[in-house]
Amino acid sequence: MATWDDVRRLALALPEVEELGTYGGSVSWKVKGKLFVWERPLRKRDLADLGWAEQPGPVLGARVPDLGAKEALVAEQGVYFTTPHFDGHASVLVHLERIPLDELGELVTESWYAVAPPMVLRRHPRDPA
Repeated sequence: MATWDDVRRLALALPEVEELGTYGGSVSWKVKGKLFVWERPLRKRDLADLGWAEQPGPVLGARVPDLGAKEALVAEQGVYFTTPHFDGHASVLVHLERIPLDELGELVTESWYAVAPPMVLRRHPRDPA
């Protein structure tokens, strides 16, 4: 079971990342001002759209490389989901308590690569291994 401490540790281990508080007291992580993972409490509209009476636990928002990647993750069901608020946006929502730690690490890293500016990617290229 993953926690916010795990997200924090994984995000801050990546190059040039800063942690910021957001409106409403949530936390987010950015690379050079670009949001890549964030705490995403569900709003009343989200809950209604999902048919849920209440939020089932902590929810992480994460950028993904493209809409195809989003569709593939959401299709797995169980860990990843989305709401109409994110239609057309390359982001997924994650049941934080359901994602294995190794998968969380992969998601946070891929989210970082999805948004990091080219100058940052040149300084920190992806390890070919």
